[in-house]
Amino acid sequence: MVERSDRAPLLDWEEAPSAEKPGGAAPAAAAHGKDRLASPSNSRALSGCSAPGFGWSSGPGGPTPCKSVSSADGCGAPPATSSSPAGTDEELPSDKEEHLSDTVPTEVSLEDRMVKWEEQDQIVSVFVVTFNTRSGNMLEWCLPKDMDLDGVEFKAIASGSHRVTTDFIYFRKGCYFGLACFANMAVESTVERGARMKSVGILSPSYTLLYRYMSFLEHQVRLQLQSPGHYSPLEAFYEDKRAVLPPSVDGVVTALPGNVWGAAINHSMHPEMKITHPAGCMSQFIRFFGEQIMVLWKLALLRRRILIFCPPPVGVVCYRVYCCCCLANISIPGVGVAVPEFRPFFYVNVADISALENELSYVACTTEKIFEEKKDLYDVYVDNQNVKTCREGLKPLLRLSTADREKYRKLTEQRQMLLYSQEENGDCVSSEEDLFILFFLEQNNRIFQTLSEVAGSTDPTVTQESVRAMGLDPHGDRLFLLHLLEIYGYDTLLVSEQLCCS
Repeated sequence: MVERSDRAPLLDWEEAPSAEKPGGAAPAAAAHGKDRLASPSNSRALSGCSAPGFGWSSGPGGPTPCKSVSSADGCGAPPATSSSPAGTDEELPSDKEEHLSDTVPTEVSLEDRMVKWEEQDQIVSVFVVTFNTRSGNMLEWCLPKDMDLDGVEFKAIASGSHRVTTDFIYFRKGCYFGLACFANMAVESTVERGARMKSVGILSPSYTLLYRYMSFLEHQVRLQLQSPGHYSPLEAFYEDKRAVLPPSVDGVVTALPGNVWGAAINHSMHPEMKITHPAGCMSQFIRFFGEQIMVLWKLALLRRRILIFCPPPVGVVCYRVYCCCCLANISIPGVGVAVPEFRPFFYVNVADISALENELSYVACTTEKIFEEKKDLYDVYVDNQNVKTCREGLKPLLRLSTADREKYRKLTEQRQMLLYSQEENGDCVSSEEDLFILFFLEQNNRIFQTLSEVAGSTDPTVTQESVRAMGLDPHGDRLFLLHLLEIYGYDTLLVSEQLCCS
């Protein structure tokens, strides 16, 4: 069930929690109030600042820098896991709600304003997709009726989903993001060949709030399997949550009132981009890839096109997409303004080929092996834990440097210290997710801070000492550094000949 809003009474579309609710609710409760303000996230769209944009909104005309903010979900075993008890939410008093606005008095905290803004309804469509034994994937029902949902039937039910019982899928549809919950139920029907498969999903201008509705979607897809054609809860949901989008030529949705940015700059990353993810998301990502996350970190920072292949279930792989985006966070104003956004496409299929052909930088996942042959669509292909590339200029970056192994060792040590602190001292504030995000944020900031200092000095030469100050290996990371200087526009810097020896 989706969490109750501060409007109090249970709405018509909200279902009472059932005793048989599997595996805990979707991560829908802990991203409120102070937890949001204290948590790190992405830093895209700061005034004069360009972070790697794993949160973004765009229209047909492409991304709009310095205006778009969103977030993604974290990771765990599909279909959904709870990251904290539902009771941890702090309700916003109704009298405060009535007075929060862009012209809010100075005594109203940034926290209250963020929470108020975040709870705006932004659902632009709700739909049901079914698998028909004769016609394949079909759009069964949707609201609004005139919404362009062409192709969503192949995103909401991923290729190979017949092999799993339940799953959830994040995806992109045009300028919107979607979340769909899939379920597969055995039936005694020769027409349906013994299995009924459906998916219930939603679209939103950003993926910041999609997780809030995951358990509602899970419950609704079970209802659709048991009682096909019962759409009244979905109709009520859409009427309550549908977005009122601002008029715009290109469909771009501004994510946060501009007068909130000034106060938010003091945070390392924007709190509204913190989403509730299942506990252990990032730690699972680290354990899965091991030292290879240092390779993914460099490729993400270089804004390469990264495609992750994995058979269903898709949900956990969508979380790997999110984790990859977290590797490229930067919070230094002015850095990366001209570089391509590191866009999360989440799940893609063959219908997305034409869209991917036009992308300069992205990270996505797929269940379709045919993508491996489409080498012009990606720079890096990740199959299980195997990270590979067909680009000769990138192949040396797949080798770990001495500095990479040292950074991974430090990350592992910090995780172990955190786990010890949690066990011995009952530290419930710090999380592995925050540690992971901040570790790479600080590393990235360290690199660009050093480069800025060298660029502003009387001798703008990158030396062995300055490379070590960045936390890099003067020899093993030379090619990575050259790529970095080129992509981020540090073309006035000279590179010491001492770095030419490897």
